[in-house]
Amino acid sequence: MFSRIVRPTAGLARCLSTSSRDAAKVAVLGAAGGIGQPLSLLLKNSPLVSHLSLYDIAHTPGVAADLSHIETRAKVTGHLGPEQLAAALKGCDVVVIPAGVPRKPGMTRDDLFNTNATIVATLADGCARHCPGATICVIANPVNSTIPIAAEVMKKHGVYNPGKVFGVTTLDIVRANTFVAELKGLDPARVSVPVVGGHAGKTIVPLISQCAPKVAFPDDQLSALTGRIQEAGTEVVKAKAGAGSATLSMAYAGARFTFSVLDAMNGKEGVVECAFVRSEETGCKYFSTPLLLGRNGIEKNLGLGKLSAFEEKLVADAMDELNASIKKGEDFVASMK
Repeated sequence: MFSRIVRPTAGLARCLSTSSRDAAKVAVLGAAGGIGQPLSLLLKNSPLVSHLSLYDIAHTPGVAADLSHIETRAKVTGHLGPEQLAAALKGCDVVVIPAGVPRKPGMTRDDLFNTNATIVATLADGCARHCPGATICVIANPVNSTIPIAAEVMKKHGVYNPGKVFGVTTLDIVRANTFVAELKGLDPARVSVPVVGGHAGKTIVPLISQCAPKVAFPDDQLSALTGRIQEAGTEVVKAKAGAGSATLSMAYAGARFTFSVLDAMNGKEGVVECAFVRSEETGCKYFSTPLLLGRNGIEKNLGLGKLSAFEEKLVADAMDELNASIKKGEDFVASMK
């Protein structure tokens, strides 16, 4: 099957070493935050980026000045506050949105909804007005709701392109690769586990049966591994003991996804990443599956592939929660004045 022939992009090191035909203007919205700063550092280090446009409501000039001293080609500009959002976005090829509040111990991703929904709606509105053709990569949680929010806002402006609005779920894949490699004594950079569904709790469905290289686990170990992948974000929140959530690993994953988008925009063939997008693969309007990326966004949705009985149940169990989160996002935009 095609989706199993094209190997998903493996690791950030490959991306950082890639030379580009056409470097791009990339905006990071929320660039002064816990994810935004290390993400911006990784993007500054890439030859795929010619202009790194940083936006936040505080501290952006300092972050931009700091990054601008790094000896790589990307020009860095800092933009501060709503009145400078238009300048940050004008001419952008790709917009990455890590803006929002982080989780604290005891919080779910849905607990972030009220604050982050407003932030994402505002920034999506800015994208629709000032860079309607850009590829939008949303990191802000809860992704299961913020992607429908971004889509509905862009629909209001008549510029929604379902092939260019992505919920970045790459951290789930990175974690799955790492945890499988640890258990099997493999090089994690050579392990590739598709993760489908959504980006919260039981909506995260790792397809261990489709792992490359092929691996197998006893039922109890498989169940424990799946649970760890699903709750890995909470593992980090607890370990940080109130000091934040997954920032460094999320920045890595966000950079990996952004570089894959840029590689595909530059004509590289066979670029595959999982992401939460508008989909007809299941009974959910939005669903994460492996996607073949091209110059203009999604070239082909590679679907779920062949699932084990265990994975079929995981997908079925995720549907109600996913549909509720999607509706929550759509209802939020419908209620906006």
